[in-house]
Amino acid sequence: MNELIPHFTVFLLVLVRVSAFFVTVPFFSYRTIPSQVKITLALVLAWMMYYTIDVEPFAFNGDYILLVMKEALIGLLLGLVGYIIMSAIQIAGSFIDFQMGFAIANIIDPQTGAQSPLIGQFFNMLAMLLLLAINGHHMILDGIYYSYQFLPIDQGFPHFSSDNYITFIITTFTAVFAIAFQMAAPVVATLFLVDLSLGITAKTVPQLNIFVVGFAIKIGVSFLVLFTMMAVMIQVIQKLISIMIYAMRDFMAILGGG
Repeated sequence: MNELIPHFTVFLLVLVRVSAFFVTVPFFSYRTIPSQVKITLALVLAWMMYYTIDVEPFAFNGDYILLVMKEALIGLLLGLVGYIIMSAIQIAGSFIDFQMGFAIANIIDPQTGAQSPLIGQFFNMLAMLLLLAINGHHMILDGIYYSYQFLPIDQGFPHFSSDNYITFIITTFTAVFAIAFQMAAPVVATLFLVDLSLGITAKTVPQLNIFVVGFAIKIGVSFLVLFTMMAVMIQVIQKLISIMIYAMRDFMAILGGG
């Protein structure tokens, strides 16, 4: 029994990083996935990864507690980077819903439990299906596996004083809003022209109730544009998934001091 305890210290560190990663990373952090499934997947994945890590067992002391905290922090930060980038879909949905008039009818997001826009939730489900179709969940699992090449298990806390963190944060948020604008631009621009036409119609035909007619017209035009631009939307979402994978890799390199 005493011989197993040192080896258990290494397994526990791997389990902490994987479990913390599953708390925030897209798809695996969905609340609709039962907790038993998440725990089982984390245990199985940590058990397989444990045999690929060549490191000396640790002793239970104050330094080991710091290593556990470090592993939890790394897992949470890596998953959070992926979640922030995928939140561009919700931002684009908010832009579109505001123009369509759907902003007053939000629904519950199964991932966060908070209210989210209707179109944003549709895009989010589309992104998750596309993520599964292109085996993006395999790339996410590969990311947490290869994170030990950038962030060894026996390495101390990363230094957050580097200028690379500021550059990474600015680049990431710029990419998020750029992708959100690309997704929302076709619908928002079209609805702007529709609002302009309705305004001209209201001035020329004051007897017409523009508020009642315009609401239905804007919804119909929005769905028509979404149907027409669906192929482009899928390409943009696929690009967003690629950005998420590369951003997580770059963030691991920055944390590792690269």
